[in-house]
Amino acid sequence: MWGIRQRKRKTERSTHQRGHCWSHTGLCPPPPLPGGGSPRWASLSPPERTVALTRPVRVCARRSAASTLKTQENTPPCRSLSPKQRGTPTSAQWFAEMEVQLPPHEGPDLSVVDMHTGGEPLRIILAGYPEVKGQSLLLKRRHARAHLDHLRRALMWEPRGHCDMYGALLVDSELPDADLAVLFMHNEGYSTMCGHAVLALARFAVDYGLVREPRSPETQVNIHCPCGLVKAFVQYSDGKTGAARFLSVPAFVFAADVGVTVEGFGDVTVDISYGGAFYAFVDAQRFGLDVTQSRTRDLVDAATAVTKAVKAQVKLHHPSSEDLAFLYGTILTDGKDDYSPEPTANICVFAEAQVDRSPTGSGVTARVALQYHKGLIQLNQTRTFQSGATGSQFTGKAVEETKCGSFQAVVVEVAGRAFYTGVSRFVQEPEDKLTHGFLLK
Repeated sequence: MWGIRQRKRKTERSTHQRGHCWSHTGLCPPPPLPGGGSPRWASLSPPERTVALTRPVRVCARRSAASTLKTQENTPPCRSLSPKQRGTPTSAQWFAEMEVQLPPHEGPDLSVVDMHTGGEPLRIILAGYPEVKGQSLLLKRRHARAHLDHLRRALMWEPRGHCDMYGALLVDSELPDADLAVLFMHNEGYSTMCGHAVLALARFAVDYGLVREPRSPETQVNIHCPCGLVKAFVQYSDGKTGAARFLSVPAFVFAADVGVTVEGFGDVTVDISYGGAFYAFVDAQRFGLDVTQSRTRDLVDAATAVTKAVKAQVKLHHPSSEDLAFLYGTILTDGKDDYSPEPTANICVFAEAQVDRSPTGSGVTARVALQYHKGLIQLNQTRTFQSGATGSQFTGKAVEETKCGSFQAVVVEVAGRAFYTGVSRFVQEPEDKLTHGFLLK
């Protein structure tokens, strides 16, 4: 029977057959070590990493609860059981001693690490993608959208994901200062910025050795996002990572107090602000809703109606690139925009009616820029932003005035904490008619 220690696969597929593996040296990092420490291979030279990281990985079920993944060379064998000890094939003990392996199969494998920040998932794709072509990150984004979108659907949609899954594909950067570059993906396509993902990727980068020399009490990680280079900082002590913060690209108000006609609601006044992506902001009370108490379905319907209205009636542009000039979603707020030490709540509905479980990092950036633009907060006044969906919190503050083209802008610092939730290896069997995913809403 496959999957048990005594039975070994006859051959291992080549690196090419396993799929493209990302890193600056073309390697696939193993999953993170318990406790957030840097993995053993982080200090190895590129040739040594090639040997260490291309060994097949085995996962012993009784060890997986401790999130311990090791190579065949370093993994103690699972204890063998006698037939009497093993009992019937459904014995809990028997399954506990099985190795978690798939039977021999055809089709590509996709390896991921899953995290969440404030409840919002992030699926970090390590291996299985072909090369993403393009001389710049925005061109890579175009290439992925035009030629590799079936893989996005396979990982974001069911049966491997769900309507509200979020992903990050690690790619090479053309910027010499970048520690990593990323393409963000969701249920509809590809974003230009994602704050909850940046907070998670910053921790991931340190844990996975993408930053060569972590420093205490804080390690800087330069993450190249489609909107630009974002500087993140991760708490680091005794080999363990913790909370993170990032400094945004220039954030600005595109238009304040804009009137749009929203189907089902009539004339609505919205603010449009940019925090790496464009958002429309509306007080939920305009629709008779409360972002922390109302039904999610009602909030989604109102926000989606606003998004459709703004897309149809307001033409956006960005000084750097037209690739950035689109409305990502609508954020409904509790209306508490004046400065207060008390939390202010909001809920973000973006892409194809996708609901952010976190306070939305790029949304916090845009909302801080909006509050600063209206004179409601000052530089370095920290506000706490709470998710209407989960109650999780980020902090945000404007730390510096700047410009973005002709727009007066600010750099915003956003802070939060990400956590690991698992490691997965997905397969796509050729006979599976649903292998490329489906979406239920």
